[in-house]
Amino acid sequence: MILGIGTDLANIERIERTLERFGDRFRNRVFTETEQTKAERRKDTAGTYAKRWAAKEACSKALGTGLRMGIAWKDMAVTNLRTGQPVMEVTGWAKERLDSMTPPGHEAIIHVTLTDDHPWAQAFVVIEARPLEAGAD
Repeated sequence: MILGIGTDLANIERIERTLERFGDRFRNRVFTETEQTKAERRKDTAGTYAKRWAAKEACSKALGTGLRMGIAWKDMAVTNLRTGQPVMEVTGWAKERLDSMTPPGHEAIIHVTLTDDHPWAQAFVVIEARPLEAGAD
């Protein structure tokens, strides 16, 4: 069953200006070390940050809170599987919120997709509750 859906559209040029103006202060407030490492290795650094910004916004919407009620930016982090597929990891209050909305006997799966077409970056997040297998912990 679907527990939440969120989407966000971010302007890459706006994120680029924010990076130029606030630099590490912005990076360290919003992005995890892993996200920063990934973005700084990319040719399109601002686009990479913009997609992750959009993913965090979309995730907060899918959690039904937006960026309020105690969710911190770094409570939501985009990593990638070896295949390159983006994965959303949640910690802190975001994890507590996810756990509270997941029905007993189910596990929560966060699906995320990212795309960009300069000057836009977009993310779409779907939170699914999947029944646990009988006998699974």
